[in-house]
Amino acid sequence: MQSKNIKRVLVSGGAGFIGSHLVDRLLSSGHSVICVDDLTSGSLSKIRQRDGEPRFTFIQQDVCVPLSAEVDEIYNLASLASPARYNSDQIQTAKTNLLGPLNMLELATRTNAKIFQASTSEVYGNPVMHPQDESYWGNVNPVGPRSCYVETKRCAETLFFDYHRVHALDIKIARLFNVYGPGMRADDGRVVSNFIVNALIGQDLAVNGDGRQTRSFCYVDDLIEGLVRLMETPAEVTGPMNIGNPQEISVRDLADMIIDLTGSRSRVSEVPALPEEPVRRCPDISNAELTLDWKPNVGLEQGLRRTIDYFDHLLTQGESR
Repeated sequence: MQSKNIKRVLVSGGAGFIGSHLVDRLLSSGHSVICVDDLTSGSLSKIRQRDGEPRFTFIQQDVCVPLSAEVDEIYNLASLASPARYNSDQIQTAKTNLLGPLNMLELATRTNAKIFQASTSEVYGNPVMHPQDESYWGNVNPVGPRSCYVETKRCAETLFFDYHRVHALDIKIARLFNVYGPGMRADDGRVVSNFIVNALIGQDLAVNGDGRQTRSFCYVDDLIEGLVRLMETPAEVTGPMNIGNPQEISVRDLADMIIDLTGSRSRVSEVPALPEEPVRRCPDISNAELTLDWKPNVGLEQGLRRTIDYFDHLLTQGESR
């Protein structure tokens, strides 16, 4: 008989950046893990690292297709998270962010599994409240160039609460703020990976507009700790809950910091601003601090040094992920 504390956990998007870190954490805790990923942005190399692990199962499948499995918990992380990627196929992005959560919710209803949704700070749009707390409904264009991602992530939260009300599902929702760290793809289009790779190969670090827009970057290990703690909370704790680092920095200052840390001769250059790019983005994490006894432990410089080391090794090996 399976131990009460050992669970069967499904992680959709488990071959991706955040998902692979979560899978490792769950396996190290003794759980059995089913990883579901269509490898659109996930990596087979992360799967091969777990060859021979009897508690790990990989299913190559699009989350838009219904799945049958017997599980105790579900983490739904399947999504394209960077603007460069989600705008490359806007219709597929919308389908993944809507049908994926819907299929995972149906599976959770059938198995009575606790279910987690990885939402995003993008649900706040271009916020007029600063910092953003979970009570803020956001400032979002429903028909803009980012809407395929932003509005479907907002709708996924709606679906989760509807299933919670109708089927009494035990749901957890976290809003993630700019996660970074080892395991990122070199070509995923996120600002941290773009800047580090360009600095290491001696190319300009391009900022959108004047680079004064701000972001708050959360190291992946801190994020995973927050997600696991949220999943372990009682049923009355549903979220949505901000999980991020409230240390705010401008994109230009981030570029300068990375150039300094890498010892690069790269320069910062300006390119046209992206349409509807948020001007400021910073989480209020009071809720997570109070409810989860959680706050980030890894400072930006420390996290960037670790990430730079990872990419330096990756580029030396001639790999992209």
